[in-house]
Amino acid sequence: MLATGDYPTHPIRQPDPIQADTTPTPRVLTIISSVLEKLVARNDKLVEVLTEQPDGLNLDRNGTISAPLGKSLNVFHGVRAPNISIPNYLERIYKYTNCSPSCFVLGYVYIDRLAHKHPDSLLVSLNVHRLLVTCVMVASKVLDDVHYNNAFYARVGGVSNAELNRRC
Repeated sequence: MLATGDYPTHPIRQPDPIQADTTPTPRVLTIISSVLEKLVARNDKLVEVLTEQPDGLNLDRNGTISAPLGKSLNVFHGVRAPNISIPNYLERIYKYTNCSPSCFVLGYVYIDRLAHKHPDSLLVSLNVHRLLVTCVMVASKVLDDVHYNNAFYARVGGVSNAELNRRC
């Protein structure tokens, strides 16, 4: 038991709130975002080239791709591409959801499996953000012991809860 004189005389140092808030982004998020940015840039250029050809892509009245590329990922298409970059979007999800880095790896695996199952569908700037938040959410529910509900992920991802639930 501590006697009165055994208490430390120096003040206990509390962590700096700025340091606690600026946790470094895990390296795996940087790698995944880099790979996805390159893939999306390549696919966006491909879509642009195909739309310029007279016998290339047909666009429906919503501006979504109808042929010759597949419609499999059209459910994830937005009206326009979000203003946030892929690295910032992944950092945002990581910061607010407390997902483990392994959730982001599994989320990337889900996206890769989707791409292999539907090779005629492309991961483009119109669908990558919605695919990311959906896949990371599902991965979190599979891997993490504690996870948030769909409404929270929708808020973090910038989509409506109904829209996120429709995609799961």
